[in-house]
Amino acid sequence: MAKVCAVFGGSRGIGKAVAQLLAQKGYHLAVIARNLEVAQTTVNHLGAGHLALSCDVAKEDDVQNTFEEVKKNLGHVNYLVNAAGVNRDGLLLRTTSEDMVSQIHTNLLGTMLTCKAAVRSMLQQQGGAIVNIGSINGLKGNSGQSVYSASKAGLVGFSRSLAKEVARRKIRVNVVCPGFVHTEMTAHLKEDELKKTIPLGRFGEPHEVAQAVVFLLESPYVTGHILVVDGGLQLLM
Repeated sequence: MAKVCAVFGGSRGIGKAVAQLLAQKGYHLAVIARNLEVAQTTVNHLGAGHLALSCDVAKEDDVQNTFEEVKKNLGHVNYLVNAAGVNRDGLLLRTTSEDMVSQIHTNLLGTMLTCKAAVRSMLQQQGGAIVNIGSINGLKGNSGQSVYSASKAGLVGFSRSLAKEVARRKIRVNVVCPGFVHTEMTAHLKEDELKKTIPLGRFGEPHEVAQAVVFLLESPYVTGHILVVDGGLQLLM
């Protein structure tokens, strides 16, 4: 059976690193992002046999159409990685309802919708694997990120519940929760100060998180697990 993986948020950061590693391992990839041009640039560097698509994960029709395109071009999706995410730092009292909705729609609702579509595909394949990208903040919380943390905490609860729902159908669902990783989302942070709070003394790299994602995709006896990849940050939070 061909290994077809849809990577949402696969055009940059952790998602891009996941796509690169999976391509090396022989997967057929659909790299999906809001910006088709950026997704296509990523695909162009992966070699032949991959697909770039644009999708707004918060729109169910858009998600369903995306899975239809993947099926038409690559075959049924039997692996899914949800790496699409947004963050709007700010104290709750200064956070607009629009920013709240934006984060919840992309980080939580979007993952629910892509998982729903993927499970339909995986049922036809009699199995599959899903890895959702959470955050250490979804487990520990962080001042100035209450909405973002809530969306990522919801992702954990959703993923564990879904893992229970679909385990009998040989579909596995796991979560990777990164700490500080070098991506566009962390580029504005004061790294020299923050890395002093990390036991391993540095920010992580996207490819290090990607290794954890691929481990969970390919581990046949692991489901409902939350794998923290944070350099030990959780030990001090």
